[in-house]
Amino acid sequence: MARADALGPGAPFVGRGDAQLVGRYVADETAVGRRAAGSPDWALIATVLTLTLLGLVFVFSSSFAVGQQLFDDPRHFALRQLQGAAMGSLAFLFFARIDYRRLRAFSPLIMIVAVLALMAVLVPGIGLEQNGARRWIQVGSAPPLQPSEFAKLAVVIYVAAWLASRGDAIQHVSLGLIPFSLIVGFLGFLLMAEPDLGTGITVTAIAGLMFFVAGAAIRHIAALGLLGGGVLFSIVAVAGYGMDRFTQFVSAEQDPEAGGFQVLQLLIALGSGGIRGVGLGESRQKFFYVPSAHTDGVFAIIGEEIGFIGAILVLLLFAFLAYRGIRIAQRAPDKFGTLLAVGIITWITLQAFFNIGGITRTIPLTGIPLPFVSFGSSALIATLAAAGLLVSVSRFTVGRLDDSGMAPSLKDFAMPPASHRDDGGTA
Repeated sequence: MARADALGPGAPFVGRGDAQLVGRYVADETAVGRRAAGSPDWALIATVLTLTLLGLVFVFSSSFAVGQQLFDDPRHFALRQLQGAAMGSLAFLFFARIDYRRLRAFSPLIMIVAVLALMAVLVPGIGLEQNGARRWIQVGSAPPLQPSEFAKLAVVIYVAAWLASRGDAIQHVSLGLIPFSLIVGFLGFLLMAEPDLGTGITVTAIAGLMFFVAGAAIRHIAALGLLGGGVLFSIVAVAGYGMDRFTQFVSAEQDPEAGGFQVLQLLIALGSGGIRGVGLGESRQKFFYVPSAHTDGVFAIIGEEIGFIGAILVLLLFAFLAYRGIRIAQRAPDKFGTLLAVGIITWITLQAFFNIGGITRTIPLTGIPLPFVSFGSSALIATLAAAGLLVSVSRFTVGRLDDSGMAPSLKDFAMPPASHRDDGGTA
């Protein structure tokens, strides 16, 4: 046995293999502190740019009819989306150029601001109500902001910092499971108060996967899953919220003119494009057949206008984005970077799955937009900011391959005990 005294006061006896692993970790952590930024992941940047440009094209194509009807301007929604893309690009550049590790010290403040914004939405006179939900804040003459979109980014940053600062303590009920459940549960409560079931599910799923990757005990993950499933069942089955969407999902054909109208029209749009589509700008379904064609239903319009080939291209872009995000997470130089990357890529891919799954009738409709593509300035700005933060992590990645030459799995990033590391920062 080799003694690990050099690793820190009170370090236990460890085997030679363990000492080598801990030694390599300490060396990596030391290197992190002095590592200069390198080249960003250009493939990731190109993918994000392609999806954003695709979104601008199809927001205009799918919205000019409703823009003409509501605002006497067919370019209304396209111009709003272009403004969001411009502001989102600035956010992308800002987060891509900063050292992501600097955000760790500010994570509590970021989370406090997000919580206050979510609470402000519920205050009459501040929060805007639309279709029975309070999800927006109006600031002067500026377009309404949707705090829940920015809260996703705040949750990823805060939870990543919180989990990284806890180390192996998250495996304990009192230090890991209970405080984590309280944090996520409080955020879920605020989102459901709007109400926004789709975003609530997304945020809790993102945080839950980050909790797992950080090294939480499997039994705690199972307990959280059971608790979350029970809460979701209570909301849908007992309170009745969201039950109409489930009913539409399973029996749309029984009510094609009312409850099942949106589900069926989305499928008609997606299928009528065939292999090559009816042509860019030539969709018929966008003329008030598909509700919210420029927001939740934009993927159906993509399938109609550029066909199966175009729809598959979008799927491949998101799949490639997920692949690049996982690689960045695997090669991040510290636990905070790994968890940031995991949270961001889970956010983007999970939303893409919810949106496309609803349109293809794989799952019930959720009302969740397609990242980078659907209309929505707040969503676009927040998602581009998150993508920029992912690029920032990529600038500091290191080649961390195991002895077999294969990239390590996410479980390889579990931190050694806190007494074995110098992992400054608070959350």
